[in-house]
Amino acid sequence: MLVYECLRNGTLASFLFGDFKPSWTQRTNIAVEVARGLIFLHEECSSQIIHCDIKPQNILLDENYGARISDFGLAKLLLMNQSQTKTKLRGTKRYVAPEWFRTSPVTVKVDVYSFGVVLLEIICCQRNVDMEARGERGILTDWAYDCYQQGRLDLLVEDDREALNGMKKLDRFVMVAIGCLQENPSLRPTMKKVMLMLEGIVQVPVPPSPCPFSSIS
Repeated sequence: MLVYECLRNGTLASFLFGDFKPSWTQRTNIAVEVARGLIFLHEECSSQIIHCDIKPQNILLDENYGARISDFGLAKLLLMNQSQTKTKLRGTKRYVAPEWFRTSPVTVKVDVYSFGVVLLEIICCQRNVDMEARGERGILTDWAYDCYQQGRLDLLVEDDREALNGMKKLDRFVMVAIGCLQENPSLRPTMKKVMLMLEGIVQVPVPPSPCPFSSIS
């Protein structure tokens, strides 16, 4: 049984996708806190935990907009000698890693992939799949990579002066997200490295295309 503290500001989903865009500083702080929470699950618990359902609806915000990962109903607890597991598809469409659809075992890297999707949603205040968005903007992960390739990251944060005034940070966060979204799990960073890159402590490598194996079923 898990007992949660009272978190007065609801879910990250309602925070990001409401009528008013939250500040860039708030959003980036939340991203780092979610990364820190995943580090705890992956590396600091006595038994490694794969959450399996990282999405804005499962991230709660306290009165100071501190982030807490919640809803462990689909989580997978690994044994002490395990680093991977085979299990049926878990998670929410639009956030699940490609390996869930294959016969290969899953690792904590499925959470890294989901975090990459959430990170883009935090950056853009847009849902990953938005049927009302114009043209290529409807699939956020694809559009974000196109903007990155074209050197037009400003399009991801339109009218967000605070984000536009800190383009180096915006560039760093987008590159980290693309790194997390690599189709090959071995190319995704660990959550520890993700946090260090988000904080600017470790340099972010130039990410390759996230879907080089898209023809693989």
